[in-house]
This record gives sequence, structure tokens and C-alpha cells, in this order.
Amino acid sequence: MNLGRIAGLQRKLAGRIIEQPVKPGDIRSIAAVDVSYKGNMANAAFVLCSFPECRLLKSRVIRTEVHYPYIPTFFFLRETKPVLLVVKGEKFDVLLVEGHGRAHPRGYGLASHIGLLLRKPVIGVAKKPLRGYPEGTLVKVGKAYVSVGNLIDLRSAREIVAVLNEGGYPKPLKLADRLSRGLENEEITTHAAAGKEGSHR
Repeated sequence: MNLGRIAGLQRKLAGRIIEQPVKPGDIRSIAAVDVSYKGNMANAAFVLCSFPECRLLKSRVIRTEVHYPYIPTFFFLRETKPVLLVVKGEKFDVLLVEGHGRAHPRGYGLASHIGLLLRKPVIGVAKKPLRGYPEGTLVKVGKAYVSVGNLIDLRSAREIVAVLNEGGYPKPLKLADRLSRGLENEEITTHAAAGKEGSHR
């Protein structure tokens, strides 16, 4: 794996990210994804909530095999595949991704990669910042570190996450986290062609 080449690709793709306002009043649904791992198996959870009430509308979990190890600042290599599989075919206005977007040393984290692939407004939400992230690309809302994924600006992202705050973290992501770790009852679908589909985070 040539990480130098992948890093160069991240810098190049960062130039394709679009930052634009999203009015909270135009949003009807918020989705969130989170992935938990056990060995080389990933449990990816998707939840869909109403906005701004944050009423749970739908949830699902898929299990798939992953082939990339965890490498700091190259998280998208590992997690893009399970995220894309669990959101496939779903409809939502804005997606929350457990990971950084613009607030990444190369300006292009998991949330940006997912946003670029889906061509949907995506917000990156993380529990701690990365070292060397560009100034002005991150804002703290409660205990969450928020950044632009794609097709949204930082001000809009902050306002949306603030509405969803529950005990310091966005409620949809808290629900997705519990589902991915098997702490809520939800049918888990194993992706049969795990090694043949998906992309890279």
C-alpha cells in the first residue's frame, strides 16, 4: 500500500469538496452511520431520524468483512466500504458520519470522502480532533468536534448538530453507535459478497 500516493490523492480530492449553506428549516430527515469492529468483521449501523424532533424513523445494521487495518489519518480506507453498504438505497437530507471531514491534516477525511461519493450533505462528527488539522475547519459542539464533509458549510453543520445534541453528542450518532455494538435489538444482515464491493475510507 503506497500511503504517500494515497495522501496525494486525498489532497487532490479535497479541492472537489463544496462548502455551501444548508438551512435547518429545509431539513426533514437526518441520518447517521457508525461502524464497530471485531477482528476483520465490521458491523455498520444506519439510523434515520426526523428533524428537528429527532424521532427514530428507521434503523438497520449490516455485517461485512474489511481488509484494511486502522491507519491514523487514512481511516477512510477501512471504513468507506461498510458505510456505503449500510446507506445504500436510503433517502435522507443530511448524513452524520463518525469521523472527520475538512478537519483533517490533508483536508479530506472519511466524512468528505463519503460526501463526495454520495453527493449529499455530510457532516463529520468526532470525539477528538486530529493533529495538524487546518485552522478554521473545526468547531466544538458539546463534546463533539464538528467539521464539513461535503455540500454544507461549517456554520450550518454547527447549527444542525446543536439541535441534535443529547448529553453532549448528537442523538442519531449515539443511536447508531449502540446499534453497531449490538446494544440495541436490530436484525444484522451479513453482506455475502463482502470482499467484492465497496470503496475505501
